[in-house]
Amino acid sequence: MITFYYHPSPNPAKVALFLEEAGLDYEIVPVDTRKGDQHEPAYLAINPNGKTPALTDGNATLFDSTAILLYLAKKTGKFMVDEASPEGAQMLSWLMLVATGIGPYCGQAVHFKHFAPEPKDYAVNRYMFEAERHWRLIDTQLGKGRYMVGDNYSIVDMSVWGWARAIPFIFGETAWADYPNVKRLVDEISARPAAERVAALAGKYSFKQEMDDAARAVMFPQNQRPATA
Repeated sequence: MITFYYHPSPNPAKVALFLEEAGLDYEIVPVDTRKGDQHEPAYLAINPNGKTPALTDGNATLFDSTAILLYLAKKTGKFMVDEASPEGAQMLSWLMLVATGIGPYCGQAVHFKHFAPEPKDYAVNRYMFEAERHWRLIDTQLGKGRYMVGDNYSIVDMSVWGWARAIPFIFGETAWADYPNVKRLVDEISARPAAERVAALAGKYSFKQEMDDAARAVMFPQNQRPATA
């Protein structure tokens, strides 16, 4: 049985979408990051990086959403393009762009825009600029075909979908106008029954919503370090 360590945020959403699309049997263990569940020893034994998601499958233990997607795609033979083909090379390239570009820069943009203390103008400008640049790359690619890799619905599209739903929170409610092709993909995937089941997952569990002092302490532990000269 697959055990999926879940929080209702972009990276776990990618994995949840694959599990639902592939029709795999799995059980969920909720990880409430605003309560600090990700720092508990039992969870760190599964994911030493202390982030979500993570997954166990028999004797296999995985962390990082991209690693999990690749593992599940290879395990099932679903939503994967032959890696040795030209299309497979594109799939891997775009998958890694989401992993190393979209995720980190959007995450930092959200942090500095919504949660970091002042002064933060420089950081907001830097990360918002890079997040916007990466999303323009994705939007341009989606302008060339139905999905990220031509007509093949794959783990790249699932990965994009996981983060793309946060675009209004990252950039503002009018931001969809800047990324029409991304919006088209998000709407199409969100209408799929598997994605509807993923969207319903968040309501099945009780996760802390408040970003209070206790939540900031576990979400941003770097702020607990004493200032040094």
